[in-house]
Amino acid sequence: MILNIYKQAGPTSHDIVSRVRRILNTRKVGHAGTLDPFAEGVLIILTEKDTKKSDEIMHQEKEYIAKIKLGAVSDTYDKTGIITATGDATIPDKTAIEDTIKKFIGTIQQVPPMFSAIKIRGKKLYELARKGIEINRGSRTIEIRLIEILSYAYPILDIRIICSSGTYIRSLAYDIGEDLGCGGYVEELVRTRIGDFRIEDTLQLSDIAKKNQE
Repeated sequence: MILNIYKQAGPTSHDIVSRVRRILNTRKVGHAGTLDPFAEGVLIILTEKDTKKSDEIMHQEKEYIAKIKLGAVSDTYDKTGIITATGDATIPDKTAIEDTIKKFIGTIQQVPPMFSAIKIRGKKLYELARKGIEINRGSRTIEIRLIEILSYAYPILDIRIICSSGTYIRSLAYDIGEDLGCGGYVEELVRTRIGDFRIEDTLQLSDIAKKNQE
């Protein structure tokens, strides 16, 4: 079974897997790409024989809507971290933002955040980050097909992104803030699509429970 679930902000992706496991009374449950706890939107849950399709779905194109707060930075690159205002940084106008965004469209190199589940030498990066250890992560090749400005009223910049698997929107927000010289981090994040799985077709966990009782 392939379930297109709407993950609310708060629980981890693993929490959702555990809840589906209890609802459907099966141990064989997985997901096709995590969402950070503070993020919401499309989370694909796979059960039984369909767990084999995880990699296939995970590597499909993704779409997000992100609310970026400029004028400050966060050690996690999102609102859950330690936030530090950048002080007297110049407030960028929309033209400056448009010019900056152009630099991140196409095939680019991106450094993942320290607060991520990527393993280096057997250690998850977030485990090191929580100990105050920062290491050289190296960059990854990703593709960003579109960045669209939805609205801008400093310090809030709302954008829509269409990108390849492996793209960290938190890193994108950090890099945009760095290029603008004012800093930036993700305040809100919604994944609206993975491949052909769209947010308008998502199910709530309560829907799964109800269908399972019928």
